[in-house]
Amino acid sequence: MAKSKLQYQCSDCGALAPKWAGQCADCGAWNSMSEALASVSSDAGKSRFSSYTGQAGAQIQDLGAVQPGQEVRVSVGVQELDRVLGGGLVAGSVVLIGGDPGIGKSTLLLQALASFPGNLKALYVTGEESPEQVSLRARRLEASADNMRLLAETSVERIIEHARIEMPKVMVIDSIQTLYTEALQSAPGSVGQVRESAAQLVRFAKQTGTA
Repeated sequence: MAKSKLQYQCSDCGALAPKWAGQCADCGAWNSMSEALASVSSDAGKSRFSSYTGQAGAQIQDLGAVQPGQEVRVSVGVQELDRVLGGGLVAGSVVLIGGDPGIGKSTLLLQALASFPGNLKALYVTGEESPEQVSLRARRLEASADNMRLLAETSVERIIEHARIEMPKVMVIDSIQTLYTEALQSAPGSVGQVRESAAQLVRFAKQTGTA
């Protein structure tokens, strides 16, 4: 059974410390220590990241012996975004869309979800805007919402709990900066919160095939 304990990690060099300090003892950087989780397991070889790639207890094998499977890519309905993604989304993939505030990231992702095939369930998680604001944007874009589900939540644990029930083919988080994990006490948007929230979402994607 794995137990988590709190420690602090330097955002500059990655050094770990059991308690917070204003200066990193390894690299000397100031105000770079943020909360992180350490997993202590009583079972050898097990940790909270043991199924990070969806395959617990993976074995070393020859690269030449690995038979590549056929990747089924799903078009997002936006030609340029499809091109950037190499032809579309792959099951279990995680993509970070970055850009300056107001550049149109939310609009682009909402438009992409609305263009998905009607038989593929999509989940849009909003942490910055209310459901009413998302609905207004969708109406302005004349985006179809027949296959789209909406969740207003910022707790990554509760988001994953809902996602395990819905099991969407694709899920959008808007945005990672607003999420927090209940295992840490730092504010949403801090280095520790973003790192841990992203790790949990990546693990969920690899385990379930949700993109």
